[in-house]
Amino acid sequence: MQQEITSYIPILIQFLVAFSFVFFTVFVTHFKDIIFPKVPSILKGQNFESGIKPRGNARIPFSIKYILVALLFVIFDVEVIFMYPWAVNFREMGVDGLLKMFLFITLLLIGFYYVIKKGALKWE
Repeated sequence: MQQEITSYIPILIQFLVAFSFVFFTVFVTHFKDIIFPKVPSILKGQNFESGIKPRGNARIPFSIKYILVALLFVIFDVEVIFMYPWAVNFREMGVDGLLKMFLFITLLLIGFYYVIKKGALKWE
């Protein structure tokens, strides 16, 4: 019985450390203005980008095509990454793995065909 209780001591210590961390961070963020007072200045309020002085408005509208192409690249790139473990374990997976990879590539090509038919990659 005593040995069972002592086996839970590391878990209790972990809970205590976690709760003390949460309490400390809440305390510091609640009293951060007292502990770390703000000193505003004109220099701190300026934007800084690679040492270049800002000019103009940063809220310039741009085409949604950039975001769409980036998302499509990430999606298809991640899907291609899934082919690497299959290529490494090709012999161990056998015919079943080959059929599953053909299904995966087929679904990938159907998605790519859909993207092309919708004209998502056409630039105007």
